[in-house]
Amino acid sequence: MVKALAFKGEKKSKKRKRTGAAAEDDPSQELTLTNPTSQQLSTTTAAPDDDDDSWVTAEIASDITGPVIFALPSSPASSIACDANGKVFTHDLENIVEGDLATAEPHDVRQVWIANRVAGTEGISFKGHHGRYLSCDKFGILTATTEAISPTESFLCIPTPSLPGFFNIETARSTFLTVDEDTRTTSIRGDGESVGFNTTFRIRMQARFKPRLKASKAEKAREKISRKELEEVVGRRLEDGEVKMLKRARREGTYHEAILDVRVKGKHDKFAS
Repeated sequence: MVKALAFKGEKKSKKRKRTGAAAEDDPSQELTLTNPTSQQLSTTTAAPDDDDDSWVTAEIASDITGPVIFALPSSPASSIACDANGKVFTHDLENIVEGDLATAEPHDVRQVWIANRVAGTEGISFKGHHGRYLSCDKFGILTATTEAISPTESFLCIPTPSLPGFFNIETARSTFLTVDEDTRTTSIRGDGESVGFNTTFRIRMQARFKPRLKASKAEKAREKISRKELEEVVGRRLEDGEVKMLKRARREGTYHEAILDVRVKGKHDKFAS
């Protein structure tokens, strides 16, 4: 199922079919700006068929996949963004509650990056809305002009032990992304030599891509079963107590044994009558 990524408060747009050329360029993902005036981002990806387009905080590195934003500890709160030419800059966050980075959501396509694991490594790549990858050169300058992934386009997202839900982003040269604030403006660089407040970011992502949330929802889906479905499996009408017992067994992982017991009980009752 193709799922559109829409910003808070905007109307749903009609789905657009992928062209053959776009599919050949990147069979797993495609970013298109469907409405430049409303700054809406559409993404097609081999993602789960889930309607949850809310944003949550990544807690561990393995969570980080799909559309993400970097919520920076600047004043005011900002995110890492890039323009169509690959210039990387900080962009103020508008969808945020009282400056709390744990509530940040994107309002502009330029703030959104598509995170993917770099094959065979622990590194993660971040692709911008224009199809180019975030990169850090030897001087610590960030750009997004590269079409292919090399070590400079791979980043380690290291959880901060003392601050759950925060990460330090390490480059291939063992430096860190850092917020550089002066009296006039805020910028983002990749030459931080040690971790600290300015290198500690939140990474916000779509809930439907978070592995543990996906597993939790799948588990809840497995737990749901109707009385009619249970009676079809058992082959007879069930009493209220039997329905409750089978639903509880389904949650606890003893469903098949419980079904067998109910079937055997039904046969015994039949012969006894």
